[in-house]
Amino acid sequence: MNNGIAKVIIAVILGFIVLRSCNNCTNRSRRVDTVSSTWQKTPVDKLITKLNNEQNYSIILLDMDSRSNKYYHMYNVIIEHPDTVLSSTTDWEEVPDVFFSANVDNMGMEIVSKKDGKLSKQASPAGYNHYVGNPKYGHWEQRNGNSFWAFYGQYAFMSSMFNMMTYPARRSYYDDYYRGGYYGSRPYYGPSGRTVYGTNTYTSSGTGKNSTWGNKPSSFKQNVRSQVQRSASAKSSRSYSSGSSYSNKTSRSSSRYSSSSSRSRSGGFGK
Repeated sequence: MNNGIAKVIIAVILGFIVLRSCNNCTNRSRRVDTVSSTWQKTPVDKLITKLNNEQNYSIILLDMDSRSNKYYHMYNVIIEHPDTVLSSTTDWEEVPDVFFSANVDNMGMEIVSKKDGKLSKQASPAGYNHYVGNPKYGHWEQRNGNSFWAFYGQYAFMSSMFNMMTYPARRSYYDDYYRGGYYGSRPYYGPSGRTVYGTNTYTSSGTGKNSTWGNKPSSFKQNVRSQVQRSASAKSSRSYSSGSSYSNKTSRSSSRYSSSSSRSRSGGFGK
């Protein structure tokens, strides 16, 4: 083979490689564009960014609503400092239908927590990741043969905040949550075969009973559930067929408490 023919063959091969590489780049670009067009930043994502420098906090889904085919959340944000606990409630925040669908069963629960700098986006019973079981805030006590968590006097407000006045934190549930591999891995709604935590339980009595979502008729709530589920399924199908996925990346008054005394401070958790 003379040098001329060899150079032609090499040029053809190089051209094929460049062309294939460009096609791959185009496909990757299309996948990125699809992700960009389907993923929506949620209020929770914004809160996580805002609280980036905090080492310990909880975001609890306090209330839900749907108006004019739009979906809304309200959050309770609890920030733990070495000698204080700050609690604040956000305004109503519009959320994507897919995010609403993903959390439709999580009202009254902690949907995001950060513990010692480690972030978790798994739904869990409110208070389980920071306060229940922590001797700084309370202790286990026996009642009628069962062990329940009791907060110290200066932290008694947490019992109401976490709906424990209606559904006390049982030691058996707490142990099941940690020993059963739920913490940071999958949502926990109660021991096998029982639903102790989540939307239906939270809105049936206690704090959530008087919430906006709790006061909606059953037909309204079922219609909203069906709407967001259909929408979420449709978006998931479109994303899957394009080779990408929809990401669920996952704010009344404010009170300040110290270990020796309690003080209140009004104000909201700003956007």
